[in-house]
Amino acid sequence: MGKAKVYFTKRISPDTVVEMYERLGVALPGKVAVKVHSGEEGNQNYLHPEFMRPMVEHVHGTVVECNTAYDGERNTSEKHLRLLAGHGWSKYFNVDLMDETGPDAVLPIPGGKRLKKDVVGKNLLNYDSLLVLSHFKGHPMGGYGGALKQLSIGCASSAGKALIHSAGAVSDQETCWNKHASKDAFCEAMADAAMAVHQHFNGNAAYVSMMCNLSVDCDCCSVAEDPCMADIGTLSSLDPVALDKACMDLIYAAKDDPGQKHFIERVESRHGAHTIDAAAALGFGTKDYDLIIVD
Repeated sequence: MGKAKVYFTKRISPDTVVEMYERLGVALPGKVAVKVHSGEEGNQNYLHPEFMRPMVEHVHGTVVECNTAYDGERNTSEKHLRLLAGHGWSKYFNVDLMDETGPDAVLPIPGGKRLKKDVVGKNLLNYDSLLVLSHFKGHPMGGYGGALKQLSIGCASSAGKALIHSAGAVSDQETCWNKHASKDAFCEAMADAAMAVHQHFNGNAAYVSMMCNLSVDCDCCSVAEDPCMADIGTLSSLDPVALDKACMDLIYAAKDDPGQKHFIERVESRHGAHTIDAAAALGFGTKDYDLIIVD
């Protein structure tokens, strides 16, 4: 596998997201699923639908989400649909809660380190291509959240999320928290699941990440820390592994930012980089990339 191309600009705006997608030189075919983070109720850092609107409309996409495996306002279809409407997603877009009804779909993972299957919202199978719009930030369990997390946890149904968190032990969200995997095993399970979704779309996937509102907490937190670092920019790639690696490299390069150490402590204390390493070892992406600067 040769070097991946990762495009980077310091600019962050709705139109910039479209521009960075177009830099990839692809036209996603057919029915396009656009994976976003809907934002937990009470979270102040998630990217709102108005920000995503030009990009979603540019690809004539359907916004997709899945239910969570923890308590909150997104762990049942009834509550999640209410939140999607309350946060404005349903106002602007066709929205598909992919695991609103079962049965879930199963993607096999031959050669997975921890998982033999990835359990996803069944409606994922209705799409021809996938655009992952990631708000890059920290995460209380994974260390950071980017493209790989959107592919894995983000596309998994509630049962699939439980399977990832337990590294394949259980698919019951009521018991998975008592059987949560070790940090490294959890990261490896995320890498397995990310590979399953990326390969399912067989080249018809693209990734754009926004490095802004850089809190150590994820958009899934109802009570999240305010951002600790200054905004960095917008990146895009066809390789989710290279994209996450480039985002992390930019974090480490921001040595003059007073919040950098706090952010890095969150990532390293959760072994976050191990997800990138595990994904690269699986071979569906690479950590070796050329960063192409877009003025």
